[in-house]
Amino acid sequence: MQCNYCEWRCDLANGKLGLCRMYETAEGGIRERFPHYWSSCIPARIESIPFYHVRPGSRALVIGTMGCNFRCRYCSNAFIAKEDPAVVRERMLRLSPAEVVRKARQMGCAGIVFNVNEPAVSLPSLQELAAEARREGIALGCLTNAYTTEESTELLTSIFSFFNVGLKGMSATFNRDHIGIPGVEPILRNIRRLAAVAHVEVTTPIIESVNDGELDDMARFLADVDPEIPWHVFRLLPEDEMKEARYPSVDRIAAALDAVRVRLPYIYFHNFVGSEWVNTHCPECGTLVIERFSLGCGGDKLKACHCTGGSCPACGHEIRLAGDVAPTWQPAEVRP
Repeated sequence: MQCNYCEWRCDLANGKLGLCRMYETAEGGIRERFPHYWSSCIPARIESIPFYHVRPGSRALVIGTMGCNFRCRYCSNAFIAKEDPAVVRERMLRLSPAEVVRKARQMGCAGIVFNVNEPAVSLPSLQELAAEARREGIALGCLTNAYTTEESTELLTSIFSFFNVGLKGMSATFNRDHIGIPGVEPILRNIRRLAAVAHVEVTTPIIESVNDGELDDMARFLADVDPEIPWHVFRLLPEDEMKEARYPSVDRIAAALDAVRVRLPYIYFHNFVGSEWVNTHCPECGTLVIERFSLGCGGDKLKACHCTGGSCPACGHEIRLAGDVAPTWQPAEVRP
């Protein structure tokens, strides 16, 4: 029996588990092995996740499960994504959808974001969570590698309202040697599909002398999808199999990005303290419209939003944001 949640389409017959080890066959169908087990359930600033154009200044409840359909050599969450889920489960939280939503409301979170690993490995649990969150008026977002089938990509759009897609590299060589997949084509297809129906941001971790030469190709592709798509370029601090790799040069990457900013006005370069490239400028006139602090390693936060009714205060150009600015978001009333 084939699992069609991701592009691997793993054979789960005769007790096989597939690459992510999160699904199994039972009673003639495919089921999730560990429903409603969470490796994370903590509040975070939306900018730190990172979402720069989703309800700036708000908080989100960050959740994750375990397992992944990628084998990134530099994975910073390898202890969750690559370990045997049956073992990892022993140190996880088991919370019902109602309990997760209740925690989000108690902690003053405007949304819930699946972040730690790949959501495609836990879709049944996330469907149930989305239904509960929808009843309470809480939106779900996620970080995804988008290596999903067309069918499960449609399922993702029914669960999540906003996405940050990891576009790690364009060449077959990079994707084969550093990610463990044959090629990037399914990811590009799904970025187009997701951007057509939902708010999408994109993140690219940069490994110096490995995928930094692909920045121009990625910029061309994203500009063709949507010239105003927010693109987060991360100075990757390699872990796992590449923890001995040299840290990327800030100046070198910044210079490469300067050459492609004419195509994409919302390019952000961060994951290091004091970045000068985390603010939003109006694509039309260049006015500074959103200011942020760069605290490094996922510590970004909103400093000030100067938009007027979602538009540039100088020229009136629409600054595309998903949700209102909420720098002083307060906890919602929690029903007993």
